[in-house]
Amino acid sequence: MNLSLTDPFVLAQDYPESTSGSLRSGHTTCVRFNRKGDFLAAGRVDGTVVIFDVETNGVARKLKGHTRQVQSLSWSRDGRYLLTSSQDWKCNIWDLSTGAIVKSVRFEAPVYIAEMHPWNHLMFVVSLFEDQPLLVDASGPKVIKSNLPSAPKRNQYDEDEPISDKQAAQDAKQTTTVSVFTASGEHILAGTNKGWLNIIEVSTRRTIYSTKICTGVVIFLRLTGSGRDMVVNAQDRIIRTIQLPNLSAADLDPDTIDIEVEHKFQDVVNKLSWNHVAFSSTGEYVTASTYNNHDIYIWERNHGSLVKILEGPKEEHGVVEWHPHRPLIAACGLESGRIHIWSIMPSQRWSALAPDFVEVEENVEYIEHEDEFDIHPQEEIHKRRLDLEDEEVDVLTVEPVKGEIVDEEGTSAFRMPVQLDLIDSESEEEFVAVGRGEMRRKSPSGQGVDYGIGDEGTGASDAEAKKKVKSRRR
Repeated sequence: MNLSLTDPFVLAQDYPESTSGSLRSGHTTCVRFNRKGDFLAAGRVDGTVVIFDVETNGVARKLKGHTRQVQSLSWSRDGRYLLTSSQDWKCNIWDLSTGAIVKSVRFEAPVYIAEMHPWNHLMFVVSLFEDQPLLVDASGPKVIKSNLPSAPKRNQYDEDEPISDKQAAQDAKQTTTVSVFTASGEHILAGTNKGWLNIIEVSTRRTIYSTKICTGVVIFLRLTGSGRDMVVNAQDRIIRTIQLPNLSAADLDPDTIDIEVEHKFQDVVNKLSWNHVAFSSTGEYVTASTYNNHDIYIWERNHGSLVKILEGPKEEHGVVEWHPHRPLIAACGLESGRIHIWSIMPSQRWSALAPDFVEVEENVEYIEHEDEFDIHPQEEIHKRRLDLEDEEVDVLTVEPVKGEIVDEEGTSAFRMPVQLDLIDSESEEEFVAVGRGEMRRKSPSGQGVDYGIGDEGTGASDAEAKKKVKSRRR
């Protein structure tokens, strides 16, 4: 019914217009939609992962297995498994049907980001702080960690000239800051701290192609749903979009691979840096959150122009994600930890239900017809109810959902079970802000008094709060 009331021109809009609400469960540091778009995973500063239902904005499940801040999230293709990486140097693979940890892998260095294989939920690639990236295979009884190269591969034109010792030493010092799988899962795209993009073959774990795409550190990489395009966020304050070649071709020659930058997006006036970038559901738009600024920028790729600057809460945003099927953007507030939502707020046209319906700006006296509000006899009302009871209502057939992943037999691959025992869930203000970037857990022995809590998390100091408590006790 609501769909018929909506203006069709509003439904055709591809990007959101204004803020439409927020989600909160603790202090969120990162978010990620699943492939179907019905659930949003949120990693918190205390290591808890919260799964939100996008339609109801309710909490579907809470996962507790980390002790430090969650760094990254990665969903499996069917939405059943979730890979989480944390500052406690661990990566966990969760089975959301039971809420249990399938595999937990600990590393010898802090984790930058971890990305799950698109077709094997027990394989993932992880980028480590000041260390070589690892390809982790947890499908067997023993977890296998394979080192991946970070040094770029010189092409055939560079091989004619011998590499100097200085050049070799610089290549050896390079570290991988971010790495993602291609859509087929046969190759890994890795960005380094010197601005190089390496294409690594998974089967041989060797670099088959390298190119320098920027001058600074490659901060983040993200592919579209089809895997044909990639967006790169770099330290030089320029966002780049790249069209990837078909790396799964049978006659692929690494020497013929040519990767060129399609568009460059930047703020020439304000020279803003970008915290996080993401593609739209169709890949036609690129969105980014700004450093030390509260605006969300949206560019379109056909002409490479800026189409919208989303304004919302007056706080800086970190991770920003675009819904896989709808014009909806979710971003994490760095200070409050809230998940702010931008979407389209359509105005309903009630005249779509009845052609003679007229929308008026003020009340108009209505003259009723003679038999319009007649009271029918009780026998006739009872007969209508009995006739309605004879109708068969189908409550077993499940209608297909847009974007739902189905297996070869045509059945749904996975459905999140309904969680009814979320009694121990934390309150919204379990962690409160006591300063810029500083969070503290609420004191349990306050009998309803939260020290240091004011409006929107900015309150008085602990000493002032204790004075208030003493004055109340007197």
